[in-house]
Amino acid sequence: MHANAYPVGRFELTTPIADDQIPSLIESIRTLPIRLDELVSTGSAGKLAASYREGGWTGIQVIHHLADSHMNAFMRFKLALTEDSPTIRPYNHDAWAETADNVPVCDASLMILRGVHTRWSTLLDSMPPGDFDRTFHHPQQARDFPLRTALALYAWHGRHHVEHVRLCLNG
Repeated sequence: MHANAYPVGRFELTTPIADDQIPSLIESIRTLPIRLDELVSTGSAGKLAASYREGGWTGIQVIHHLADSHMNAFMRFKLALTEDSPTIRPYNHDAWAETADNVPVCDASLMILRGVHTRWSTLLDSMPPGDFDRTFHHPQQARDFPLRTALALYAWHGRHHVEHVRLCLNG
């Protein structure tokens, strides 16, 4: 596997997420759009149109993917908070990356990320620790995900793709 595929390492959960880890994970969700805005403002559009590795997405596609993925994540959290272990709807992120709305500029997706992450972090801040034990069911993985695990996953996901964008801009 290419070294740039997982620049921050693969997501690994070796121990359950403890209550005292939740605030830093929420902060990671809250600050993702700020980190992306700062990174994108330092680079050129031409570099964002380049891939971070052979066969990988361009920086622009990564940003569009983050918007798609994190909109879905926010909805998964809301579903898990309002229903008993709802079955979520998986989606094909590679196919989504090829739809017509993935235009050669990423401003709209950056705006989506600002809005979704503002709402998502507000929701996360309001949750008592027990709410992070609520789950959603992922049918493709045939398992239930506690929200504390999903929070750690999406915090990692943001860091993972910020590094992909950084690789595009530094490439």
